[in-house]
Amino acid sequence: MILRRRRSALYMPASNPRAIAKARSLACDVVILDLEDAVAPDEKAAARDRVVAEIGTGGFGSRELVVRINALDTPWGADDIAALRGLGVDAVLVPKISGAVDLAAVRAALGTDGPPIWAMIETCGGVLELPGIARAAAGSRLTALIAGTNDLAKELRCRPGVDRTPLIPALMAIVTAARAAGLVALDGVCNALDDAKRLAAEAEQGAGLGYDGKTLIHPAQLAAANTAFGPTPDQLAWARTIVDAFADGATADKGAIRLNGEMVERLHLAEAEAMLAQADQPEG
Repeated sequence: MILRRRRSALYMPASNPRAIAKARSLACDVVILDLEDAVAPDEKAAARDRVVAEIGTGGFGSRELVVRINALDTPWGADDIAALRGLGVDAVLVPKISGAVDLAAVRAALGTDGPPIWAMIETCGGVLELPGIARAAAGSRLTALIAGTNDLAKELRCRPGVDRTPLIPALMAIVTAARAAGLVALDGVCNALDDAKRLAAEAEQGAGLGYDGKTLIHPAQLAAANTAFGPTPDQLAWARTIVDAFADGATADKGAIRLNGEMVERLHLAEAEAMLAQADQPEG
């Protein structure tokens, strides 16, 4: 199975038709049409109607199309879900998931044949319940965990700073739960729109922690995320070396080989093959 590339997941306000139109041409792997934080209360209904129309229009290419709804306990959540049932979006992103009970409620509202669920982990309760959320993933068709770092920092009353040190335990808990359940893990947004160094550092940190990609709030952030979460030329060259080495007749049946002074096992071969397959996926 080839894992889909999700280096960059760009939030686009569902109330802004020009932003949505622009998303169809941007170098992002995922477009998230946002009905929650980016939309004022008096614009929620109109934004929902616009999302339905834009999904019907299509034109997003190979980009994964996700809609972030309002939470079920808000005045708009149930109507958001009702509008999305049967529309064929790739996933529904649900804010403030705090346990398996929340997942069950969302799945019941979406229906068994509704789209997969992506869950925002942005509360202390959600972090504490990550093992249960991971165990409930298959039954609820949960396929991704997204770190909601802004809300989490607010609830923790911490001051993340440039290095995000206070958030590291929660970030690692999220990616650990995702890996245990075979889910995608996406890092939280960077609020610093005019600080390219901070964005690059956050993206590199997220990649180092094991995340698949980063959620973003502006198109100008795409290049940094795609670079940080995409393999470097050196990594691709090493991956090709590994694949070629195991394809050699003398080593094809071996579980581990010596390659350029390193021991390389078949688990490294699987990683190399996955990296090359992802690198071959088209942009947009």
